[in-house]
Amino acid sequence: MRLTINGEDRDVGGVADVAGLVEALGLDPRKVAVEVNLEIVPRSLYGQAALNDGDQVEIVHFIGGG
Repeated sequence: MRLTINGEDRDVGGVADVAGLVEALGLDPRKVAVEVNLEIVPRSLYGQAALNDGDQVEIVHFIGGG
């Protein structure tokens, strides 16, 4: 499947939903916000939010600090 992730075209295999994508990218789902095709996906729905070829995904990673 081909996705645009943060403006970069990427081939992602074996990923069916947002939860799978976050895991495949090695990200902590508690520390990211995900938007698919301009719609924010609630964290509680990552496993239900299906991804389709051509989707545009934006992922923001939160970093703590002081």
